[in-house]
Amino acid sequence: MIQLPGRRSRPPVLAVEPPKGPWSQGDDPSGTGPRNPWAVPPGGRRGGAKPSALDEFLKKARGGGGDGGGGGGFGNLPGGANARTLWAIGAGLVLVAWVGVTSIHPIGPQERGVVTYFGRYVGTLDPGIQVTLPAPIANVDKVDVQAIRTEDFPDGGGENLMLTRDQNIIDLAYSVRWSIADPVDFAFQIAEPRGTVRATAESAMREVVANVTLDEALTTGRQQIEAEVQQRMQQILDEYNAGIRIQGVGIKQADPPERVNDAFKDVTAAQQESIAFRNQAQSYAQQVIARAEGEAAQFDKVYEQYRLAPEVTRRRMYYETMEAVLARSDKTIVEPSNVVPYLSGQPTRRLAEPQVTQPQPQQPVQPQPQSGGGQ
Repeated sequence: MIQLPGRRSRPPVLAVEPPKGPWSQGDDPSGTGPRNPWAVPPGGRRGGAKPSALDEFLKKARGGGGDGGGGGGFGNLPGGANARTLWAIGAGLVLVAWVGVTSIHPIGPQERGVVTYFGRYVGTLDPGIQVTLPAPIANVDKVDVQAIRTEDFPDGGGENLMLTRDQNIIDLAYSVRWSIADPVDFAFQIAEPRGTVRATAESAMREVVANVTLDEALTTGRQQIEAEVQQRMQQILDEYNAGIRIQGVGIKQADPPERVNDAFKDVTAAQQESIAFRNQAQSYAQQVIARAEGEAAQFDKVYEQYRLAPEVTRRRMYYETMEAVLARSDKTIVEPSNVVPYLSGQPTRRLAEPQVTQPQPQQPVQPQPQSGGGQ
């Protein structure tokens, strides 16, 4: 083995090769290792390679004329006056389409169109195909005036507690139906129509419930509460010029709070029984009064007859009274011999004529013989 001066050989175990990157060839003289894809190949670029489609597109976009050395148009469009003409035609077509789309407005039978020019109201469109100035000069807001919208309270369920006039608490669930009466006022007078309707309904319902008792709210006062709430809501919305019409208010549930609901049911049952007994007493009182009034009227008629003929009326009253008395008593008829009495349909008891019994003759008393003890 020949050793060069200044350089010692290392054992194979201690020999360390220099690190190689994924794209470097290292010390491989054969060039068979991994190669950097972005590096120039060893033989140089091939002269006959064609540029890619991306290179052609970028070249044309930068204004290159391509192989033919034509004008400076974009892509395959010609440059110069022809390009400007094509651009003008394209812009005109886009403008015509924009005007047609934003100027023609189909309005449905249940809709009204609120027209504004630069935000200022100028008119209302009726149903049909209507034409206005294009946007952004004119803007048309379509409003459905026939749809009935419903708001439920409370929103999402839960309790809706209110205070009554007699300081009781009631859990009330109800709904409000409303529609658009004036599309112009609806579009311009209030910012949040739905929120305004809900706030107005809540305020009106609490005001009306605060003026009724708990019994009225639970039983017979529901229709009155609904009518008053509808009237109060319409009055408030008309003062706002909201353009909203309240179609109706319906109470879906009116109960005491859940924690005391059982006790209130017992109280309600007792009240219903009390009302039933009171009605029975009133019915009986009316019957007694009617009977007394009938007897009084009958007495007045008898008195008129008595003033005309006192003696005859007195005797007739006596006979009628005796007839009524004897009709309810047990009668005994004593009939003499050879007389057939008149018998009515009442049960009677008949006594036969008493028979006279003849006295029996007395027998003579025979003397009893005496025994002499002294013979």
